Amino acid sequence: MTQKSRGSSATPSVHVPSAQPKAAGRDGALGVAILGTKFMGRAHSNAWGKCAQFFDLKRPPRMIVAAGRNASETEAFAQRWGWSRACTQWREVLQADDVDLVDVSTPNHLHAEMSIAALEAGKHVACEKPLSSTLADAKRMVLAARAAKKKGVHTFVWFNYRRCSAVALAHRLVKEGKLGRIFHVRASYLQDWGGPDTPLLWRFQSDQAGSGAHGDLNAHLIDMARFITGDEIIEVVGAIEETFIKERAIVASHSEALSASKKLKGGKGVTKSSGKSTVDDAVLFLARFKHGAVASFEATRLATGNQNRNTIEINGELGSVKFDFERMNELQWWDGTLDPKLRGWSRIMCTDASHPYGGHYWPAAHVVGYEHGFVSQAADIAAVLGGGASVVPLPDFEDALKTQCVLEAAIRSAREHRAVPIRELDKF
Repeated sequence: MTQKSRGSSATPSVHVPSAQPKAAGRDGALGVAILGTKFMGRAHSNAWGKCAQFFDLKRPPRMIVAAGRNASETEAFAQRWGWSRACTQWREVLQADDVDLVDVSTPNHLHAEMSIAALEAGKHVACEKPLSSTLADAKRMVLAARAAKKKGVHTFVWFNYRRCSAVALAHRLVKEGKLGRIFHVRASYLQDWGGPDTPLLWRFQSDQAGSGAHGDLNAHLIDMARFITGDEIIEVVGAIEETFIKERAIVASHSEALSASKKLKGGKGVTKSSGKSTVDDAVLFLARFKHGAVASFEATRLATGNQNRNTIEINGELGSVKFDFERMNELQWWDGTLDPKLRGWSRIMCTDASHPYGGHYWPAAHVVGYEHGFVSQAADIAAVLGGGASVVPLPDFEDALKTQCVLEAAIRSAREHRAVPIRELDKF
């Protein structure tokens, strides 16, 4: 394998060395390796590096090794984000004695192979969402997780929005009965970066992503709805799927892709060939929950003017809550038990020490950002692996499979023009 230690001037081809005794046995640290060095690799690296600074952890993470395909880029990534060494052969990372947990931050189609191999090597796994690019692979991952769990090996999935204090508070309010019986869920995740000037990234190729806005964005909405309500979706009643941009420019490299929108603006400077976009640009669907609530879900990357508008509203017999990630520190609350003359939407600034995660960051109303959801999740993972508990429930592979089944049901409903019960999909 190609590997470099930080500060090394050469790139020797050697195996990952084993620590003398295992790192965790020496000082209790949690040895972490990351697979993938792009957007999520950066977000996760920041989280592993910061979580022990904000949370008191029995097993603070130690950032052991970053694995990526390009040797020079991976070495630069490792140095920038604090990984002790870099490598280009991810399978050899699994043999490192100083690695306890493998963080899978790669494109969706690689999740199954990497996660299953890590579990078979006895490593805990934290995998990006969605669980996989296909339902079949997601089920293989769950079977591997079940076998590993018998040996004390844990799995986690990076549904980071659960760690927004406002979303975690909404979960607690429902659990405490503050909303009473849940009637209705309305969820939408709107982005606008996927227009005709955006090139053919892996996210627009079904063999790598599985789906488009659906798996990328609706996955978050489904998980949030399940998490907040504590209920399960049992049927997708109807759905619509649309691909608006059929052809996208092919670019030669990741760095070129990052600047391609500027190069391709208005069709100017297009010198590369084009290829088919094989995923959805937008998916909308309706669903029913086990305990009677109905729901609507909408995800698109073509909602012009909405950069990252992740919203959910829960309407109950006694009250309602609203969350909008573009105002992520706030939860809107309607208390239906108040005297009618006092009722109205109120804003809860979820940054006080009494709110989930609030006491770990800044003083009240000194707001937190996107990255803190990942920091809180990394801390919760480390806490569980240190024998403690997470602040709010962490999704494992079994949990994430339920979301994957709903994703699959919606696509089948859109393509087959029928209602799809989840029971058709959740059997092994």
